[in-house]
Amino acid sequence: MAALIQGQQAPDFRLPLLGGGEFSLKDALAKSAVVVAFFKISCPVCQWAIPYYDRLAKRLQAVGVTMIGISQDDRESTADFLKRFGGSFPVALDNPRGYAVSNAYGLTNVPTLFEIRQDGKIVLSSVSWARDEVESVYRRHAAGGAKAAPLFEANEKVEEFRVG
Repeated sequence: MAALIQGQQAPDFRLPLLGGGEFSLKDALAKSAVVVAFFKISCPVCQWAIPYYDRLAKRLQAVGVTMIGISQDDRESTADFLKRFGGSFPVALDNPRGYAVSNAYGLTNVPTLFEIRQDGKIVLSSVSWARDEVESVYRRHAAGGAKAAPLFEANEKVEEFRVG
């Protein structure tokens, strides 16, 4: 089964948060659009992408959009991963004994990014790393839209695509 695609309804879920508490997609969508980034700590592309996802999360938070990471690993390993690779945004934990949420979203690779409108429809489904898709999420929500300050600096060498 391939990852869910644009236009499909995002499956609702509730997962424990790394820092305690719980994340509910339904509750988050009641407040704003939601961007979900699935990752696994052993994935080299996830390791490379997490600082860029962190930057995206900070920019989205500034305009009231929720971004949540979903780790496919245990609490301790995920916490170590985020410290090592620079992720500070909220992260939920998909139980490695079954990956219920990852499976509901049809994941075949990580990282996988979903942008979900407040009505629950998927706006973007991005498997692996695709710079233009990450930038499109940012531009849709950034103050000033297409004229917003760029997510990536001109002198940064951010790859266009990396297979997860």
